[in-house]
Amino acid sequence: MKRTVFLAIVVLLLSGCNGKVPADIEAAQALARRVMGPSRARQIDFRLLEESVPDAFRLETARGRIVISGNNAGSMAVGLNEYLRSVCHVSVGWFKEDRIKLPRRLPRPAAPIERTARVSQRFFLNYCTSGYTLPWWKWEDWEHFIDWMALNGVNLPLAVSGQEAIWYEIWTELGLSDEEVRSYFTGPSHLPWHRMLNIDHWGGPLPKSWLSGQMELQKRIVKRERELSMRPVLPAFAGHVPAALSRVCPEAKIEKLSLWGGFTEEYVPSFLDPLDPLFEKIQKAFIEKQTAAYGTDHVYGIDLFNEMTPPSWEPEYLATVGSHAYEALAAADPQAVWLQMGWLFWYQRGDWTPERVKAYLTSYPASQQILLDYFCETQEVWRRTESFFGVPYIWCYLGNFGGNTFLGGDLSLSGERIEETLRSGGENLAGIGCTLEALDCNPWSYEYILSKAWNDWTPDQFASSLASCRSGLAPEKAAALDSAWRVLFEKVYTKGNGWLRDPLVNHRPSLRAGRGTFDDKYGAQYDNAVLRDMLQALLASEGSCRAFDFDLVNFSRQWLTNMCANLYYDYYNAVQSGDREAMEKHSQRFLGILDDLDGILAYEPYFLLGKWISDARAWGKGAAEADYFERDARNLITTWGDRGRELCDYACRSLNGLVSDFYKVRWEMLFNAVDTALGDHGEYTSEDADAYHEAVCDFEIDWWRECRGRYPATPSRGSLRKAVGALLEKY
Repeated sequence: MKRTVFLAIVVLLLSGCNGKVPADIEAAQALARRVMGPSRARQIDFRLLEESVPDAFRLETARGRIVISGNNAGSMAVGLNEYLRSVCHVSVGWFKEDRIKLPRRLPRPAAPIERTARVSQRFFLNYCTSGYTLPWWKWEDWEHFIDWMALNGVNLPLAVSGQEAIWYEIWTELGLSDEEVRSYFTGPSHLPWHRMLNIDHWGGPLPKSWLSGQMELQKRIVKRERELSMRPVLPAFAGHVPAALSRVCPEAKIEKLSLWGGFTEEYVPSFLDPLDPLFEKIQKAFIEKQTAAYGTDHVYGIDLFNEMTPPSWEPEYLATVGSHAYEALAAADPQAVWLQMGWLFWYQRGDWTPERVKAYLTSYPASQQILLDYFCETQEVWRRTESFFGVPYIWCYLGNFGGNTFLGGDLSLSGERIEETLRSGGENLAGIGCTLEALDCNPWSYEYILSKAWNDWTPDQFASSLASCRSGLAPEKAAALDSAWRVLFEKVYTKGNGWLRDPLVNHRPSLRAGRGTFDDKYGAQYDNAVLRDMLQALLASEGSCRAFDFDLVNFSRQWLTNMCANLYYDYYNAVQSGDREAMEKHSQRFLGILDDLDGILAYEPYFLLGKWISDARAWGKGAAEADYFERDARNLITTWGDRGRELCDYACRSLNGLVSDFYKVRWEMLFNAVDTALGDHGEYTSEDADAYHEAVCDFEIDWWRECRGRYPATPSRGSLRKAVGALLEKY
């Protein structure tokens, strides 16, 4: 029987329910209006297919009209994205600034296009994204991003905003004071690690205005996600409690967890034993209050031991904890499905042996859980755990740590692994997802991974589609760009150029191992001429759209930072040989490139420190709160904690303003320290290195604490093409 019969349309366009438009069609129409504008959206008809599992859509021309049919609003959204990419040759980005250009009269599909989802679950986000990208977003940012997720087929998004408002009610009703509760929370951008039982207190107390503002935002987020056929994954109680709870519940079994991330004892979280009767009581209270505020789709994220050591590694203990945690959740919501990260099984892979993983995961029903195989481009845990012993799991691509700005990711290997997992990963393979720590400068990487849930194209085929979609040109006008994108994917998005290859210039400089973060992992594993050729191809084309401008800045940024990395090797060798003339030459050229880097970053909103800071300040009710939020925002992307003892530069990123006022200053301090030492006593000694290290740490802490300086929050209005062309002539 032909596939078109299988996808037979139940014409519900304006029928049934006394002429009322079905909710799924109404949601798809509203999405189209937001993405395309009302006049273009009116040229598309949405129709509802028979209910089907898995999801499916059909794109076609019928009676001169563009028709997109799907079994729900989410499938129609994927069909709309297929139309925009394949027929209109445009790409919708994930930031609210990423608007598209379309002709007044939309082109018609030449032939029908049908897709059926290859997997039922498409997961997106990471707890860390709430800190590294999302903490300062308002509804306008979220609205566009939710549309992007729908267009790319996401139906299982992580939705953890607004939970602190619920926890505030829980803890105060149990007898804790306002100060005890708000001081238990961290600052806003550090909340992900508070939620994951890593740290308490840092950056607190959290303002009450934040609690209420996030609560209202979360209500809008989950409402829109549900309209677009998504099941938001909400948080649940994982045992994390304020230390002050021991005061009002002295009989409760509460203990301190281990140190994390270089933070000192005062920031160590407290953990309530899941076997304690109070655990189930708190779980029930939280689920009830959260459901009253945000509703529920019965999928809850709980991670008991993320990057932490359990009280015991005995399989029997792990099984007991797992079963009791599930029973407490099921008592609060009998339909509950427990979703948890598989990250711990990779991060502590030496401790989480197959025996322990099996004991833990099989201690409660497989049908009531979902696992995220979190970092599959590097380690597929399903392969060493007998496909997670039958528990449903989602193959996930991580791709980014901390929001670092680097081009890379092994998409060829990832594509091959997805296909192999679909063939041999077991019947319990539930889906494909992305667990990125931040929305980074490689948006097409995540679009490619999510597209694998619907088709089997290779990275090379996907790269070819980007030539038109990211330039706004018809394929026949994008032939040169097609070749350039294919080379980029072949040379840059390949083995050896994956995670943790972020730009050297963004890290605290040092000439001595152990005092900075420099080593050869920060050098590009490809010829920098690849990016120069890409820039020349872009400038030679007639490309003109938001995505095109982003790419001009993004590729220029990486090209310049790669040059700096190469110059640093030259500078280091000159220091070793005592060649003062070469040192001066390389260091000055290095600093000059940083000036040009800062300048080109000013053309793109994503690369503006001023936008990050102004978005943070906008949450403040008054100047004092605005300063508080700004300090939190500055801290996360620099020292992360206090005086660089913790995760300094983990969330480093190339931003206009940050390059000129933070990164460049640190490099100047190093170059001056070395030059002074060689002039004074002929060598750069360990004492000189110690003095420099203390000085640079003092500078870092002063920079984020004092909130000095204001930076542009909107991009430069100059000619971007002219600016990039000047860089190519200069270098």
